[in-house]
Amino acid sequence: MVSEFNWAVRRKLDEILADEPTPQRLALALRHLAKWRAHVLEGALVERSGDRVLSGPFRGMAYPVRSSEGSRNARLVGSYEASLAPVIEGIVAGGYDRVVDVGCAEGYYAVGLALRMPAARVFARDSDARAQALCRQMAEANGVVARVEIGGEVTPAGLAALVAGRTVILCDTEGAEEVLLDPVAAPGLLAADVLVEVHEGIKAGRIDLLTRRFAATHEVVRIDRKLEDAGLPAWAEALGDLDRLLLLWEWRASPTPWLWMRRRVAA
Repeated sequence: MVSEFNWAVRRKLDEILADEPTPQRLALALRHLAKWRAHVLEGALVERSGDRVLSGPFRGMAYPVRSSEGSRNARLVGSYEASLAPVIEGIVAGGYDRVVDVGCAEGYYAVGLALRMPAARVFARDSDARAQALCRQMAEANGVVARVEIGGEVTPAGLAALVAGRTVILCDTEGAEEVLLDPVAAPGLLAADVLVEVHEGIKAGRIDLLTRRFAATHEVVRIDRKLEDAGLPAWAEALGDLDRLLLLWEWRASPTPWLWMRRRVAA
């Protein structure tokens, strides 16, 4: 019997392809079907490998919740934002007193870093109430809820107010980074190291803007995306290439490079 979910997918596909099959509409249809297939694969992944992260910086972290946005698969595999793995290891080893995760979603980094950094306080912030609830559930599942303070939307001044001692800020705010990371409006931001996802596809020029804002006080390194398939479970070897790619797919529609901005150490 075909599920109601599959019928909903079919109805949306009919809607997308109701008019002339332009390349743009066909691309939307492809993305829609890829999300459906990723959802099916998520069920297989959890059934066969469980709900703990299989590899990467947060290997072993319990992940009992669906992602608040994007695919859960890459998070469970441990390939999520694989190009950041060396930076995350550097943060873990960096002796930070505080981690501030703005745009924390369901808590991949907030909870993962709380697990890896037991001496640090973690401040998780997201404007979406559902994401906050999922992050709290993640923190509870991993036994770190006492060290992860979860809250809502922040302003530049509110973000700067969270900086104390050695602080690292992770910022993934779907385009609001230009507003939040403004050291003129909030000079206290300059006392923190900052890892920020830049949504250049939403508004071009943000990479250059943020680099200029922090270049005088921080070393700025750009980090681009990459795929890492080492965490795929052994049973995935029997899958077709497309399914293997969909287990690693993060649902991004455009490039989202990161900037790793570390405070310069005085000579």
